[in-house]
Amino acid sequence: MADAALRLTALAEELLGEKLPVRIRAWDGSESGPPGAPVLIIRNRRALRRLLWKPGELGLARAWVAGELDIEGDLYEALDLMASLIWDRGPEAEDSVHPVRDPKVRAFARGLLQLAGPWLPPPPPPEEVRRRTGTLHTKRRDKEAISHHYDVGNDFYGLVLGPSMVYSCAYWEDDGNLEDAQRDKLDLVCRKLALKEGDRLLDVGCGWGSMALHAAREYGARVTGVTLSVEQAAYARKRIADEGLTDRIEIRVQDYRDVRDGPYDAISSIGMAEHVGSVRFREYADDLYALLRPGGRLLNHQIARRPEKDESAYQVDEFIDAYVFPDGELAPVGRTVTTLEEAGFETRDVESIREHYARTLRSWVANLEKHWDRAVRMTSPGRARVWRLYMAASALSFEHNKIGVNQILVVRPAEGGASRMPLRARVWPAPTTG
Repeated sequence: MADAALRLTALAEELLGEKLPVRIRAWDGSESGPPGAPVLIIRNRRALRRLLWKPGELGLARAWVAGELDIEGDLYEALDLMASLIWDRGPEAEDSVHPVRDPKVRAFARGLLQLAGPWLPPPPPPEEVRRRTGTLHTKRRDKEAISHHYDVGNDFYGLVLGPSMVYSCAYWEDDGNLEDAQRDKLDLVCRKLALKEGDRLLDVGCGWGSMALHAAREYGARVTGVTLSVEQAAYARKRIADEGLTDRIEIRVQDYRDVRDGPYDAISSIGMAEHVGSVRFREYADDLYALLRPGGRLLNHQIARRPEKDESAYQVDEFIDAYVFPDGELAPVGRTVTTLEEAGFETRDVESIREHYARTLRSWVANLEKHWDRAVRMTSPGRARVWRLYMAASALSFEHNKIGVNQILVVRPAEGGASRMPLRARVWPAPTTG
């Protein structure tokens, strides 16, 4: 009798104490749940074994990457509905569910075991990062982490990011498109840094060279870009040569900690500081401070998380750590500002562009889905599934204010404390009437 979906629905609703908001379709062809809702497809009982042996996010992620779990219908709606089961219950409800003491959890596990069978789980998908050893955020380990994420293939990133090849939050107009929004973001950074002809700009984590090209082409800056990704550097150098800007831009495969040819007039760090880690962030701030001339500006564009009541309880997201950004860490924006100021910087502007990142991610997901077959051929089905899940889930996290992104403009004060900033650095729109 095909009844796996019905049994799974009953088990989940008993555990949660409420109706499941999604429909379940099981490997035996059975279905259960509200009609018209997004469908969670469980293609193989291996998915249940993964969840039993690794309860929580990582077990589910392994099943998703392996293709044992899928979603039919609106991906965002399905993720939002499933996430609400956790977010709406709150931390008190989450803490009350203990895998040993809670009888509902034990009953759920027993029922899942009966459906899954007594076999061991399959090995993790090959897309999962290999077991890491050594001290966190050493130069060797950081290089390996960056390679895992960015050396997936320039052609794959081209499908997802579009012609701009900018892998960070765009800056949108109401009716804009992705390419215009990415150009506007690069221009916003250049204007905040007050770049002018002949200025030396250090672009930390330069990616595929888009910021360097914009600063050199539009503002006449002389740019040094550093990245740990060999593939990114090769791609950026070709773009620079094609535009005839090799006399203005140098791209290095180099750790920012090894840059010693300051002083620079300005530094841009866009979407790179998330890789630095809390144990190295003060070192990062000190190094960039030393590389700036007095009066120079740093624009630090960085994803932030909400602060924890107990910061020692913060844990890195298991799925992101295992499949997307190994060793990446997020910090509250207040901690980032404090550390930059402890290094000697003066904070002059903090702009939250959280909603802009949600829109950017939705555009990247749409690009990936449009070119799905090509993306799979360029990488693997599992890798494409990783990127689709993490970008869609991240878009929702930005929309729900679970994470944010901020442009923090700081200066290295000149002699006597001069900031060399205009009195009115920001122009706010006039109030509307009616």
